[in-house]
Amino acid sequence: MGKIEQYANTENQAWRDWTQPYIELLIPEVGVSAWWTNLPESETVCIELYREHATSEQFHSEFKTDMGLESLPSGKFATNALILNLAALAYNCLRYIGQEALSCKEHLPVKLEVSRRRLRSVLQDLIYIGCKFTRHANTIVVKFGRHCPWFNCFREIYARC
Repeated sequence: MGKIEQYANTENQAWRDWTQPYIELLIPEVGVSAWWTNLPESETVCIELYREHATSEQFHSEFKTDMGLESLPSGKFATNALILNLAALAYNCLRYIGQEALSCKEHLPVKLEVSRRRLRSVLQDLIYIGCKFTRHANTIVVKFGRHCPWFNCFREIYARC
């Protein structure tokens, strides 16, 4: 008889829930999560790794949808590599702007109780601000609308950068 080896660890989590919002259940809702892995780490570390994988998928989805990269524009590898590098640079700049916007809470026109902002929100609130560039006395002046709610936040972030 040959030696039997275990190639995959199994991690399981089970729970019972007797309540749902505004409803008390007669029979509990039962859920089970099961993972099979060949990682040498403990069960709790493996479960955290799988949960962090979902966060990574969210960043990947945000990069593709909010940056408009659902499909790459060219059939040439070098061109697509250049587009991805430029998109990664723009993504990092927008992420930085979003984090800086959260750090100046006194200038935000809305209360935000989040740890990060989606790129779409940063684009809509801080990048798509209507303005006019005016050249006068050999200097360029940026003029914003009179009722721009995000102007103070934009000015604070611009001063920090």
